[in-house]
Amino acid sequence: MGGALLRTALSEVCGTDVHLWHGRLSGVPYPIIPGHVTTGTLDKARGTLRDVQGRVLEEGDRLAFFDVHRTCGKCLACTAHRTPTRCPSRRVYGITDSATEGLFGGWAQKVYLEPGVVVAKLPDRVTFEDYIGGGCGLLTSVHIIERSKIVLGDTVVVQGAGAVGMSAAALARKAGAGQVIVIGAPQSRLDLSITMGADVVINIDTTTPDERLARVMDLTGGIGADVVIEAAGSPRAFEEGVRMARNGGAYVIAGHYTNTGDSTINAHEHINRKHLDIRGCWGSEVGHFLRALQVLERYRDEVPWHLIGAKTYGLTQINEALAVAASMAIPKALVDPWR
Repeated sequence: MGGALLRTALSEVCGTDVHLWHGRLSGVPYPIIPGHVTTGTLDKARGTLRDVQGRVLEEGDRLAFFDVHRTCGKCLACTAHRTPTRCPSRRVYGITDSATEGLFGGWAQKVYLEPGVVVAKLPDRVTFEDYIGGGCGLLTSVHIIERSKIVLGDTVVVQGAGAVGMSAAALARKAGAGQVIVIGAPQSRLDLSITMGADVVINIDTTTPDERLARVMDLTGGIGADVVIEAAGSPRAFEEGVRMARNGGAYVIAGHYTNTGDSTINAHEHINRKHLDIRGCWGSEVGHFLRALQVLERYRDEVPWHLIGAKTYGLTQINEALAVAASMAIPKALVDPWR
């Protein structure tokens, strides 16, 4: 397909943007235009533009696009290993492209969709607020659920009550979990986690690690959780999470997108003797993007993804938006570059 311009409606401030703000990700070609998950309307297209399902798109159509816009398709990760999220040539809007190369980020009034970008029409029932409220966290959570291999009736513990954790809790419920426990803070996020689908929440601000472990064991009859999902990005969360999983259970690590330091565990006690299955989860693929749209369309009346996007900021307020995101005062800050 040819290139196109997207007129931005909303972008987001996710945890990755906070890491970028603080310079915690290596290899970023500053200056950049942040905003890797964005939605808007088709402004201009060069030639015929089709979405991922082959439908011809018209100017004014409401769109979302997959933020990974280049992988090489030839390396071991892309071919033999089938892990394109680990392609060394992977390029991601709002993260890996310098502002000197063009409009490759959603914190701009228009975004350049280069030829080959995967584009999809937003379903009629899905609003801009629905899509961007789910945003990066929803796409990642679709991947998390795939990696977790939840079985009907499983008890699932989610560590972290941010955008990723809340979406993971919602999708764990839809995937058939019999009990969903969310551990995090502040209380306002935990309250929203209940609305998203959690059965029980545990506040880390008012409990000790031992108390949290005892609570999970009590809720699981002393066995431990079938699946524990780490969406907190804390080395201490990892140390707690492996203890909460049952013998033969699974631990999925998704929150450590940057290096936050070492964790201390006992390989015999916490992994091998428990026969624990530890799985990493890095980024998302096109299939996760498309399934996220399907999930939003199917469950938007049951799961209020739009509530995650708690407040919208203009470009002149972007430092405030980043500070709010860093402080975890709200679940997610949104960006409207036209405001």
